[in-house]
Amino acid sequence: MAQVFLGMSGGVDSSAAAVLLEEAGYEVHGLHLSLLKGLPLPVGRVPDDGADAGAVARMLGLPFHDVDLSECFRQTVVDYFIREYEAGRTPNPCVFCNRTIKFGAMWDAAQALGADCLATGHYANIARDAATGRYLLRRGADRAKDQSYFLCRLTQKQLSRTLFPLGGLTKPQVRELAETRGLITAQKRDSQDICFVPDGDYVGFIARCTGHPSPTGPFLDLEGRVLGQHKGFIRYTRGQHKGLGLAIEPPLYVLDKDPRTHTIRLGHNQDLFTTEVIAGDWNWIAVSALTGPIEVTAKTRYSQRESLATVEPLADGRVHLRFREPQRAVTPGQFAVLYDGETVVGGGVIEN
Repeated sequence: MAQVFLGMSGGVDSSAAAVLLEEAGYEVHGLHLSLLKGLPLPVGRVPDDGADAGAVARMLGLPFHDVDLSECFRQTVVDYFIREYEAGRTPNPCVFCNRTIKFGAMWDAAQALGADCLATGHYANIARDAATGRYLLRRGADRAKDQSYFLCRLTQKQLSRTLFPLGGLTKPQVRELAETRGLITAQKRDSQDICFVPDGDYVGFIARCTGHPSPTGPFLDLEGRVLGQHKGFIRYTRGQHKGLGLAIEPPLYVLDKDPRTHTIRLGHNQDLFTTEVIAGDWNWIAVSALTGPIEVTAKTRYSQRESLATVEPLADGRVHLRFREPQRAVTPGQFAVLYDGETVVGGGVIEN
């Protein structure tokens, strides 16, 4: 019987996944990651989801392990988060964490404890391409909860040893399953924030980590004229209008940022639209490499509706995306994820 180590966050999804894995005949171990020790979290906002994860494991009679990866998490995910903001980009720590921590360091810990494979409560599916032998990442059945975007950096090796028990279910079905089994997490609220910024104040978090506030500097218009002073370089992202503190009509929006001078350039809403995007640092899933132009649907942020695009490889390994329709506020540091129907082709980091 295969030993499956299930990442248990303390929420309803991983709790329901444990039930499904047991029913499928696996020998299931619960594995909770302690990631936040030593981080300067707000007083009273330190999550204690490990207690719920342990309680569900005991209720189901599962062996349970709590592994402290807080130092690894800080050196990879948190440092990346701070570095990207200070460089003028807008990071996606959940995408980064999935590859390096949840399907990287967590697998190393699980393997040391005897795991044959890893499972999580993500809403996604894995299939095998019979023609090429490649592992494919496919959308979850629940389009509203589909998390394939966040999993776009998983490698072939990581996909080969992973199970997604919830891939064929909707969120209401998952809650119903947990309710039927009497799990304490059945109606637990989903987390909406970055786990290490539970109050949403990433500016304050970064200031506490670095020991200094974000540098201030000027707002400039498209002609380089100073419009005012901003309150901190990392506070602003492309497309932002609220919080600028400028009483100017028509409204102005953040267009781009210069980390060398800490200047922020502003313009009008129509200036935010583009059909041309360059992205690099690609992770290819459905193909081993992009060898020529292909037609795909693509999204440049998780919450965005996909749009038709042509993608073409460049000589330096980057990719040129040409969208059929203009896209608003495509943001450097976020991920462009390409789809062929239900299948993730690959994902890369937006540069322009």
